[in-house]
Amino acid sequence: MNQFVPKLFDVMKSYSKEQFVKDVVAGIIVAIIALPLSIALALASGVSPEQGIYTAIFAGFVISFLGGSRVQIAGPTAAFATIVAGIVAENGMDGLIVATIMAGILLIVMGLLKFGNLIRFIPYTITTGFTFGIAVTIVIGQIKDFLGLTYPAGTHTVETMDKISAIAANIGTLNYKALIVGVVSLAILIVWPKFKALDKIPPSLVAVIISVLMVKFIPMLQDVNTIGSLYTIKKGLPAVNIPTVNFDMIKNLIPDAFTIAVLAGIESLLSCVVSDGMIGSRHKPNMELVAQGAGNVVSGLFGGIPATGAIARTAANVKIGGRTPIAGMVHSITLLIVLVVLMPYAAWIPMPAIAAILFMVAYNMSGWREMVNLVKHSPKSDILVLLTTMILTVVFDLVVAIEVGIVMAALLFLKRMADVTEVKGWKYIGQDIDENNDPESINLKKVPKKTLVYEIIGPMFFAAADKFMDINTESDIKVIILRMRGVPAMDISALRSLKNIHSLCRKRGITLVFSHVQEQPMSVMEKAGFVDEIGAENFRENIDAALLHAENLVSAE
Repeated sequence: MNQFVPKLFDVMKSYSKEQFVKDVVAGIIVAIIALPLSIALALASGVSPEQGIYTAIFAGFVISFLGGSRVQIAGPTAAFATIVAGIVAENGMDGLIVATIMAGILLIVMGLLKFGNLIRFIPYTITTGFTFGIAVTIVIGQIKDFLGLTYPAGTHTVETMDKISAIAANIGTLNYKALIVGVVSLAILIVWPKFKALDKIPPSLVAVIISVLMVKFIPMLQDVNTIGSLYTIKKGLPAVNIPTVNFDMIKNLIPDAFTIAVLAGIESLLSCVVSDGMIGSRHKPNMELVAQGAGNVVSGLFGGIPATGAIARTAANVKIGGRTPIAGMVHSITLLIVLVVLMPYAAWIPMPAIAAILFMVAYNMSGWREMVNLVKHSPKSDILVLLTTMILTVVFDLVVAIEVGIVMAALLFLKRMADVTEVKGWKYIGQDIDENNDPESINLKKVPKKTLVYEIIGPMFFAAADKFMDINTESDIKVIILRMRGVPAMDISALRSLKNIHSLCRKRGITLVFSHVQEQPMSVMEKAGFVDEIGAENFRENIDAALLHAENLVSAE
């Protein structure tokens, strides 16, 4: 049960005062990095600025306290922005709270059922495709604020395609003042990291401060939209929010909750893997899923949005010196202090600066180099899954993209497995080959008269079941040997095909003999009663024993 013990309890056994100081410093600096990101991601998700802070505080603290990683930093991430905005637009805040709590419960169940190691079975092409797609949707969603566009009242801009249409229709309302603030902010975000001596200071914080000063003190820029001019910011701690729930709401939100849970699981465990490599540690995947679930439940109850492990913030924590969950907890406590004391000043932040920050978030998360590499070097089927998932994420939504991507990947995988499954008849001396001229003849086995040998290579499952019907059951044959040493796995559909072959053989007086059946296929045959139907004596451990048994059967006749 050690896999369900939080990492915090493990590291406390050898915790030192020196490491505590490093964790506190790391937690404070990561909180400074997380502050503008949490606000920006909240706005991109269609909720109020403080809700991003609520998420980093409550979900971040719980996930660090219960998590299976030493250094994970959790909070709102860009992966959820599009799906959260869609839920809020269709179901309101109550719908978002219910979906977040449902996703949290799903994650807890996934962890308790030990699904932590199964997340890796989500194809890489799908995660890469929807990640790039999410980055594109974030960029499209922030063009309005970056350019300072004005939309007519009632303009519908929930879906990405609607946003593109609205941008095209209203491009003539471009506000060059907003564009100046946005370009300066974006330039700071791009150039600042190039100065290694200043890498301790988060570029997003610098961009926010410079943009605030520009709007406050340059007269021509004072009418640029700020958070305060568009949103009402609440100061202080939120109350526990119990949403109004009904069965129809739960039923409608199940796909969204499932998508949030899968995304949170994938992103958090990916972040754990990355951080493990940085510090030489090993996370507990199932405990991490439980912690992610608990964090999302608490986030929902306190008015937050979905949370998961944030790879960039986790990496920053490691680089600064954080080595235990204490750093993540300090990060949350620091943000709590900011929320209570400094939150009203967030109203000064210009919207073009928020857009610039989200542009950089989208660029960093997009993995465009990996996209290009996959398109250049992957099989056509993988490219099809990759591009389909990406396009569906942009044109429709993440739920559709993941569902279609997984179905496509599964079907293509089944086709590949079916293609590599073969049922090959042996060649016999005097028929298809010449023993004297064949350099491999020394390896040929002597096959008794009236006996055929078929070698099955590859998994026997429903997509390849029809291949087994090609086995020849001509009338003068008395024994058919099926050599199955190359069959690692088998399903009930393939077993049904074997039963059909056996029925046909029995009608024609042919004995079916099996050679070298591996453990999993044998288990399937035994459970289905097929071994008793064939006769245990007709299962032989290797081909030599099967050929000898066939010779005895033919001689007896």
